[in-house]
Amino acid sequence: MRVQEIWRYPVKSMAGEQLASAILTFQGVEGDRIVQVRRPDGKILTARTRPKLLSHHASLSPEGDVLVDDLPYTSDGIAADVEAAAGPGTRLVRSDAEDRFDILPLLIATDGMLQTAGYDRRRFRPNIVIGGVEGLAERTWEGRSLRVGEAVIGIEDLRSRCIMTTFDPDTGAQDVNVLKRIQSDFGGKLGLNCYVIQPGHIAVGDPVELVAQ
Repeated sequence: MRVQEIWRYPVKSMAGEQLASAILTFQGVEGDRIVQVRRPDGKILTARTRPKLLSHHASLSPEGDVLVDDLPYTSDGIAADVEAAAGPGTRLVRSDAEDRFDILPLLIATDGMLQTAGYDRRRFRPNIVIGGVEGLAERTWEGRSLRVGEAVIGIEDLRSRCIMTTFDPDTGAQDVNVLKRIQSDFGGKLGLNCYVIQPGHIAVGDPVELVAQ
């Protein structure tokens, strides 16, 4: 097995960026979900209820600044776009609070699962895609760990999928049959909720070893 893809989402619920390498910390991929869309009361809003957020692309500049559609996330134009997508009074807030993650800091998918499901892997918003995996073998990995590059990743359990999988990552069009099939054919779960046991550098092409916890 090997690292096939690495993804980072600097703004929660916006499209992310594909990386050649990354640093894994105890908070997942360095720079992941460090900005969130929040209401005036501080509550996070996501694409589950504000799917138009998915049409915006977030990235980090070489200096580590968060960009949205290639502009600083603090710019007036981006602020207007966020309110248009998420509602009046919403804003982008940079925060390392734990609520920026829905469950755990890492989501891992495998090429075998993606091929079996047959959908664009971006619908599943993985941080890491592992290649060289047969079919749905990932479903037997709960409670084990993965040695990836310099890092060790713990596998908690299978990920329950939500309405976000129904939105086309390019057009934004919704197809509720995607989630219906995930529920009927896969028990509503695809991918793995994971956490970092040992931080370190990872890169596309790194070997991946499945080991006991």
